[in-house]
Amino acid sequence: MKIVVAPDKFKGSLSAQEVCNAIEEGIHKFNASIEVIKHPLADGGEGTLDILQNYFTLKTVSIIVQNPIFNKIEANYMVSSNTAYIEMCNASGLKLLKNHEQNCCFTSTFGTGELIADALKKGFKNIVLFIGGSATNDAGIGMASALGYEFYNAKNKLIKPIGINLINIDKIKNTNLLFDLSAINFTVVCDVKNVLFGKKGAAYMYGIQKGASFKYLEVLDNGLKNISEKINSFLNVDISKIEGGGASGGLGAGAVAFLNAKLKPGIEFVLEQTNFKSQLQKGIDFIITGEGSTDKQTLEGKVVKGISDVCNNKKIPFSIITGVIKDKEILQEKLNPKIISSIMELGVTVEDAMQNAYKYVSSLSFEQIKSIKKANV
Repeated sequence: MKIVVAPDKFKGSLSAQEVCNAIEEGIHKFNASIEVIKHPLADGGEGTLDILQNYFTLKTVSIIVQNPIFNKIEANYMVSSNTAYIEMCNASGLKLLKNHEQNCCFTSTFGTGELIADALKKGFKNIVLFIGGSATNDAGIGMASALGYEFYNAKNKLIKPIGINLINIDKIKNTNLLFDLSAINFTVVCDVKNVLFGKKGAAYMYGIQKGASFKYLEVLDNGLKNISEKINSFLNVDISKIEGGGASGGLGAGAVAFLNAKLKPGIEFVLEQTNFKSQLQKGIDFIITGEGSTDKQTLEGKVVKGISDVCNNKKIPFSIITGVIKDKEILQEKLNPKIISSIMELGVTVEDAMQNAYKYVSSLSFEQIKSIKKANV
């Protein structure tokens, strides 16, 4: 029997590689002769570069940039022979701020722009930008400012590129860019499908978790509408309805407008880059995937959804191991797994589940394979 193990990380508990190891341990505890092919994955958000390093050689570049509140920090990106891979969260991520510093009204993607500028200065013509885990809601105007775009208010004064100032933008200038748009190939990888503004846009969906108080969500949303209108007027690009445009506080839409970037679903990009489908040419009998929390948002393009699409298309049976499960009936219907197993369904505490995730994942994989073999799947 051949089994491919292809999970995402369990955030806060296990890396994707550790999840693979735990699942393999459970499988081999049941039957050591089962062949296990481990293929750790990510969905294009935070941590994706850690996964890609498992599959091809990347060199790390470190520079000093400004973090989301304009303090200087060291941030990294990675390069191959002709491509720079940049995770925006390394310069503009929520993880970089203390709790009291988190408020996307006043944060910026400027540091992300500085990473891009450095890659361009070093001669890279292909830039892959991974967006996820942001502290921002600035529609990418910070990033754009670091690359030479200028944003003015009605009094013709240059504005500070933060979320709360989107509403004040009256004019955009692009006459002093640091790069030739036509000479660079930008790809933006994102893990959500939200549009830029509206009730399912960047501000209303993610503003609270980035520190904005409820009373400012309408202001932020109106700012996103305003920058959309101004981009349409000055740059002749319509970003109002782009799927994924609301990713990372509107950086998805901003990248399309300011970089002429192509948006690509995260899991699709990672499956392609890690050559996942080549694993399926080896007579695979079963696939096990998983993630830390599985719910309706999984259907929007997370790793588990990507694996389910491949499995259903190839008619390969699969199962899911997760930390927390919600919306189980909907997921069973939409994804069509043979089994969904959750650590929290074992009746353990959250603290226990987090601290002992490896043990529980291993145990669940053992039980899954036992059940699958019994049912002759």
